[in-house]
Amino acid sequence: MNGLHLIADLHDCRCQPGFLLDAAGLEAFCVDACSRHGLTVVGRLFHAFRNAEGKPAGVTGTVVLAESHLAVHTWPEIGSVTLDIYVCNFSGDNSSRAHALFAEVVAAFAPSRLEKKEVARGHLGSLPEA
Repeated sequence: MNGLHLIADLHDCRCQPGFLLDAAGLEAFCVDACSRHGLTVVGRLFHAFRNAEGKPAGVTGTVVLAESHLAVHTWPEIGSVTLDIYVCNFSGDNSSRAHALFAEVVAAFAPSRLEKKEVARGHLGSLPEA
């Protein structure tokens, strides 16, 4: 259970506006980035939303990793993105991979303002006796 969870809200993103609407492009970018940083992709699902008029309205996507996951949600109407990357460190420390992946994904969206949190997850003490 020992893991690292990186969470961010990206505001006023200066990437190409179409990047926030392109489910296939975001999927390819996220999958490639995970692989480049030594994480093992085992699944993926990206969904493009449409508004009431049928126009593109954002993307939600997840890359499932053997080490855990990357999730991204875009709000193109306000130029914002939420991002989370979680890695398990049970069989090896993946923290540096998570930080490098996080930095690459944030840079791709080029936010003017970034709110981020780093959460240590599931640190177990000694196990209770049965």
